[in-house]
Amino acid sequence: MIKYVGVNDRITKLFEAQFIIPEGISYNSYVIFDEKICIMDSVDIVKKDDWLKNLSKTLNGKKPDYLVISHMEPDHSSSILAFLKIYPETTLVGNAKTFQYLKQFFPGFEFKNLYTVKENDKLNLGKGELTFIMAPMVHWPEVMVSYYDLDKSLFSADAFGKFGSLDFDDPEGWACEARRYYFGIVGKFGIPVQTLLKKLENFDVKGIYPLHGPVLKEDLDYYLGLYDTWSKYEPEKEGTVIIYTSVYGNTKRAAQMLSELIPDSELMDLVNEDIYECVESAFEYKNIILATTTYNGGIFPRMDEFISLLKEKNFQNRNIAVIENGTWAPNAKKVIVDLFKDSKNLNILDEKVTIKSALDDNAINEIKVLADKINSIK
Repeated sequence: MIKYVGVNDRITKLFEAQFIIPEGISYNSYVIFDEKICIMDSVDIVKKDDWLKNLSKTLNGKKPDYLVISHMEPDHSSSILAFLKIYPETTLVGNAKTFQYLKQFFPGFEFKNLYTVKENDKLNLGKGELTFIMAPMVHWPEVMVSYYDLDKSLFSADAFGKFGSLDFDDPEGWACEARRYYFGIVGKFGIPVQTLLKKLENFDVKGIYPLHGPVLKEDLDYYLGLYDTWSKYEPEKEGTVIIYTSVYGNTKRAAQMLSELIPDSELMDLVNEDIYECVESAFEYKNIILATTTYNGGIFPRMDEFISLLKEKNFQNRNIAVIENGTWAPNAKKVIVDLFKDSKNLNILDEKVTIKSALDDNAINEIKVLADKINSIK
């Protein structure tokens, strides 16, 4: 039997000091009740009191035998010392790298009862057992996931997580905030994710228990399929997203005109929208059009930051086009091409739109040509 003892955080405004979480986030923790009692992960210290209350109520006087540490990032590990003050005899389960980081995060604390596991090691809980599957760089080196055979449950660490607390019913569904979470946090590590997915093919998974977001039990092929697509850097949609920065409105007008000529395109204002929402959309679509001004011989700072984020996340397998604006020396496309020069599997279209201050007949004609090109891509 598995019981949820996690907590919701509606206080933190920026997750990892950078990701906007208007609907909060959950820090998930679970208790496996078998002949032995095993706790799967702790929570962020900001919610330790709530977690310990949930844990005490659920244990109902029983003592846990094990605490499995799937991931040492502090949003899942910083309550471990508070836990050990109450349950000092509990055995901590992790791999060698886990315990290296444990001592780094809690210098000077003398840990006892450490049980080190490696790939495919098993922990017998009585009727069922946990199998440990190493998942390095999904998204830290020490990460491991665990499979509980009695319930056919996968404790997936940060994989399959999403933004949003569990007391928030996301009207956009699981994928939107899971996608933003994935490409913001895990996205750079597509190859390690692929390695983990291949390992999971050896297990009959009926439920996924992530460290953030809801437990997944229905239509698991959907979630696994999205992770396969995301980690291969393949687009989910054949459509187009137009992402722009505009100082005085002229570049915005060009982006809007282009959007009207491309059916089902998405238009995003990079300056006024969450930059990670824009990163998410860039990975969602096959075609991306970047519209920006020349600025100090380069490009507008927000666009430069955005492209840096895409490169950091291994952005690839996309078609890219550019709308550039400049009063005396428009050269945004040249700068953008140079920024992407070390990226792989990107097709930067020859067609571009050049605006000299404001839209004129020549720029409008170039918009039409670019729209025709995008619409012709299959």
